[in-house]
Amino acid sequence: MKEACGVFGVYAPGFDVPHLVFDGLFALQHRGQESAGMAVSDGETVTVVKDMGLVTSVFDARTLNSLQGHLALGHVRYSTTGPSTWQNAQPVFRSAGNAGFALGHNGNLTNVAALAEAAGMLPGIVTSDSELVGELISRAFPSVDHVGEGEDPDLEQALLEVLPLLEGAFAFGLADATHLVGVRDPNGFRPLCLGRLEPQPGAPEGGWVIASETPALDIVGAHFVREIEPGEMVVIDADGPRSFRPFPEERIDPKLCIFEFVYFARPDSRLFGREVHAARHRMGERLALDAPAEADLVIGVPDSGVPAAAGFAARTGIPFGQGLVKNRYIGRTFIAPTHQARVEGVRRKLNPLRESVEGRRLVVVDDSIVRGTTTRQIVKMLREAGATEVHLRVSSPPFRWPCYYGIATPDRGELIAANLSVEEIAEHLDADSVGYLSLEGLIAAIGAPGEGFCSACLTGEYPTPVPVHFGELAGAQP
Repeated sequence: MKEACGVFGVYAPGFDVPHLVFDGLFALQHRGQESAGMAVSDGETVTVVKDMGLVTSVFDARTLNSLQGHLALGHVRYSTTGPSTWQNAQPVFRSAGNAGFALGHNGNLTNVAALAEAAGMLPGIVTSDSELVGELISRAFPSVDHVGEGEDPDLEQALLEVLPLLEGAFAFGLADATHLVGVRDPNGFRPLCLGRLEPQPGAPEGGWVIASETPALDIVGAHFVREIEPGEMVVIDADGPRSFRPFPEERIDPKLCIFEFVYFARPDSRLFGREVHAARHRMGERLALDAPAEADLVIGVPDSGVPAAAGFAARTGIPFGQGLVKNRYIGRTFIAPTHQARVEGVRRKLNPLRESVEGRRLVVVDDSIVRGTTTRQIVKMLREAGATEVHLRVSSPPFRWPCYYGIATPDRGELIAANLSVEEIAEHLDADSVGYLSLEGLIAAIGAPGEGFCSACLTGEYPTPVPVHFGELAGAQP
């Protein structure tokens, strides 16, 4: 799996805005490690700095000190639509209007081909869905000839025209010379929240923040106000935030990606008012009921498998310990381009603690199994370190369907659970047994009754129509 992107924006006259955005992006680095970028406005011009690499590689003290302004938009990226190149680093910038505007996108559109065709764009003109949205918004800007004296071309109006045309998953951050905008699609597949910076000396009005996850608010000293709602557009300017509803009511159907709780979000994030770490612990407790095992030690696969392993141990009474050490300086191995690279990446990333596992029967808890490459290598390492039995337990249901809403998963032919039974998966991975958390157990563990989730990757039931050319959808229910 490869989750797409983190968005962070600040409107705060009197604050050191570029450094705030740097800190916010650093807190969201787990959501994108391919490229980073920032657009800063001083009220008259919008300056964009972006490059390939981590936030700390793209921005140093000299770069940040050269950026001046009262509002800024930042972005960290994983590529899901469009290749991993400098051209596709974000924010996207378009010169429409007096100062231009910048756009950062978390998600994946599902009607790209139809949008491009309707706009008369030939293949190759835009290289990502984010570039396409930027182009559509640019074209929708009122002509300067039609703008009244003393008025600026209107980003707000352009968005109200373009947003209803878009389908799929999108949490947008946008910025022009004087406005910061946050938008969530009608299903709210990807998270986005609103925060408040309190007044301080030199900044008596305080400020406003939008962020993909709540820890990014914490790191800049902002307090959480609320989640931006599915289908909502929030526009922030000198008068504070204003809310718009650009989508027809019949399209509003909240479906937050359930894997935000399982894997993607930071453990200290809060979604639907629930702390992610506590939810993962409860997943492990429920997993112990759904798929029990006899063992001497429970260990977790770092990072998101660890709280679930602790929950499994707490429920069963089996001792909880550390059996795998993670190299913190290596990225997520599932994004490697080839099978061999993924295999090598696992050995660089994880190493067993021999004295912890030798001679013991292990329950090994992980958040998911996608291709099985990483898991197979983990089982092999633990057996070589002397484990007598390895029982794999997974704190989510079998991952059987591709995602088209912002997670770059393989097609069904590469998804191990789409092609093998649970017993066959255990044999393929050389595990003594494999057990999964049920979907009912997962939803119960999250503990957000009445809230909607997208679980299409687990069930094949997609909340919105998905073009057939996106992949093999035989048996899926759009």
